[in-house]
Amino acid sequence: MSRLSDAKIVLVTRPTRLAELATRFNTVSQARFYVEHQGADFSDYLREDETYRCALRETQALLAQVGRVQVVDRGFLPNFVFAPEDTVVTLGQDGLVANTLKYLSGQPVVGVNPDPDRWDGRLLPFRVSDLPKVMPEAVQRKRPARLVTMAKAELNNGQTMHGVNDLFIGPKTHGSARYLIRSGEASEIQSSSGVIVSTGMGSTGWLKSLLTGAAAITQSAGSARTRLSAAGRLGGGAPASPRGRKACGSVQTEFAWDASYLCYTVREPFPTKTTGASLVFGRITPDAPLILESRMAENGVIFSDGIERDYLEFNSGTQAVIGIAERKGVLVA
Repeated sequence: MSRLSDAKIVLVTRPTRLAELATRFNTVSQARFYVEHQGADFSDYLREDETYRCALRETQALLAQVGRVQVVDRGFLPNFVFAPEDTVVTLGQDGLVANTLKYLSGQPVVGVNPDPDRWDGRLLPFRVSDLPKVMPEAVQRKRPARLVTMAKAELNNGQTMHGVNDLFIGPKTHGSARYLIRSGEASEIQSSSGVIVSTGMGSTGWLKSLLTGAAAITQSAGSARTRLSAAGRLGGGAPASPRGRKACGSVQTEFAWDASYLCYTVREPFPTKTTGASLVFGRITPDAPLILESRMAENGVIFSDGIERDYLEFNSGTQAVIGIAERKGVLVA
């Protein structure tokens, strides 16, 4: 087969829900029995899988006309070695783009939406049918691209981890994390359910949900105090006020993908005689990294972009310096 160049194109894929179920239950038939026994619609799993398989076949055929194609499953990304001249194509949901970008060193990523009727595709500007036009330009580095600032956790034992959307520092399971947090000249020992560090790309995700929830709780608690106070003065109850509820869903958290800063927030900080709750939200800049020192004997972890299987241990004696990564992600536009 003749192709436009000898450039290598790495196609990153992910298993569908059906494929994951088949792995779990050994066969599709047993997976069907399990899902239908629970009262769910198994046909949706079949439709999703067939759509993805069709998109994968078409994508491979189109990419083969442009360069040499190597298919890599998402699960192998932590150990896969990308060449500097590679061009990367992701075929999956938005999360696959983030999962891929953090393992790259400037190689451009083309995000392809395999199922536009199912996935919104905020990070997937292209459909499979766009590849004949997009890929020749991407391979030759003639296609415009957006730069993505990444977060980086660097431990005192030399280990590092990058995050495209966010980093999580906290307990491996549900519970409390204990650590010393330092931002600029301020520091305190905290007990919380973890610290989230968000990039601009991730600012509409986990960070937004945390701040929206905090705003809603604050407003509801304030309204409750007002009602209780009024009830005490009037000697009776007062109806719940709907005012202010609209603002709960309009918390502004989004910032630019290539911003020169990150945001951190502490989840559920618990003040005690020995722990504080004053350093709960702020910015991380090149001149002001966030420093965390573990006070946990076990089960402390750091992971990024929701991939809990790929983590660094964050136990007693471990110090993590959280800052902006020296490299940026490149997302083809």
